[in-house]
Amino acid sequence: MSETGTASRQLVRSDPAAELRGAVLGYRGFRFAARGPRRRLVVPDGVVKVMLGFGGPLDMVDAVEPRTVTTATSLVNGLRTTATIGVHRGLLHGVTVLLSPPAAYRLFAVPMAEWAHLTPDPGDLLGHGLGQLTERLAECPDWPARFALLDHALAARLRSGPRCHPEVAWAWGELRRTDGRIRIDDLAAGTGWSRRHLERRFREQLGPTPKGAAQVLRLQAALRLKRAGMPWALAATGAGFHDQTHFSRTFRVMVGCTPGRFQDGRVVGAADDPLDFLPGQVTSILLA
Repeated sequence: MSETGTASRQLVRSDPAAELRGAVLGYRGFRFAARGPRRRLVVPDGVVKVMLGFGGPLDMVDAVEPRTVTTATSLVNGLRTTATIGVHRGLLHGVTVLLSPPAAYRLFAVPMAEWAHLTPDPGDLLGHGLGQLTERLAECPDWPARFALLDHALAARLRSGPRCHPEVAWAWGELRRTDGRIRIDDLAAGTGWSRRHLERRFREQLGPTPKGAAQVLRLQAALRLKRAGMPWALAATGAGFHDQTHFSRTFRVMVGCTPGRFQDGRVVGAADDPLDFLPGQVTSILLA
C-alpha cells in the first residue's frame, strides 16, 4: 500500500488479495476537498472503474455527446470508447475498485453492452447489498480495513459470477498484447469464430466491439508515446494510426477535442486523481 497527498488531498493505492489479482487491478482510496468546481476530462483507458463514494456527489457527462448529466456519489465507468467529463465540488471521498473488463462481467453478471456506454450507479447492477457495503466501507476505521473488506466482498462475488467465453478472453488478451494493432479478421480467425459472432459475444461480455476496444488501446499507446516526448505525428503512426489526420479525426470522435486542445490541459498526477489506476497510462486532465 502507498499513500500520497496533503491534509486536503489524499490518495491511497493498494493491491488486492493474491486470489483477486489479474481480475482486480487495484484499489484507490481518496479524499479531496475542492474550494470550487473542478473539471477533469477522463480518457478511455481499457479499465472498468467502480467508484464507491461516501462524500459529496460527482457530475459525469459524456465529452462527445453531452446530452445527459449523471450525478451520483457512487458510479461505474465501464469499458467506454468515449471520454467523460467529471465535475466535483466540495468533498470527494470514497474508494475506487479497478477491474479488468472480463472481471467486470463476472462481477455484475449482466450483459456489458447494455450499460458500458453509461455511468450507472453500481447499486443498479449489484443490488441492495452494494448500499450496505458502501455504508460499511464508510464506517471502517482506516484504509487497510476498507481494502480488506473489499477483498472479502469481491472474492465471494467473483467466485460465483459468470465467466467470459475463453474465446472472448483470448481476444481481449491479444488486443492488449498488441495495443490494439491486430486486425479484427485475424482476431476472429484466432478464435475460430466468424467476425460477426466474435463481435456479438465481445459486446455482450465486454461492452464495445473489438474494433472499439482496439481504438481505445491505440489511443492510450499514442498518449504514452506523446508523454514520452514524441511529436503527435510520430506518436500517431507509432500507435498504428495511418497518419496524423486519421489520428486527429479518431481523437476528436473519442475524446471530444483535438489533440492540441487536450495537450493544453494539465495531466493529472497520481496524487490528484481518484480515477488513476496504473503507471504509464494517461487517465485524465484538468480542464480550465
